[in-house]
Amino acid sequence: MTANAKRTSRHREPGTMQGILPGETLDDFEKRVGDDSPEWTEEDFARARPIDDFPELKAALERARGQRGPQKAPVKERIGLRLDHDVVEHFRASGPGWQSRINDILADHIKRHP
Repeated sequence: MTANAKRTSRHREPGTMQGILPGETLDDFEKRVGDDSPEWTEEDFARARPIDDFPELKAALERARGQRGPQKAPVKERIGLRLDHDVVEHFRASGPGWQSRINDILADHIKRHP
């Protein structure tokens, strides 16, 4: 059991820890499922390396949750475009993704009329 677990070995409210049963203590939970994170020894600390030794991992950990990774498709350019009201209403009425549909129609037009 970890040092932190020893300090928090008390009854918890049901649902506050994934997998813990109602009325079960943290000690009971660890006995039932095992402790998958053993305490570090002096040897473990001696072998430890700084996160800077792993730039890819560091970049992944520093990326904010929900933040996009590298762009896989070509980047679209944001512009201001003035269109007739009836054109915009026609595409908006077709539901979400209407701006992408306008882009698809224009891209198809370019392919047909190089």
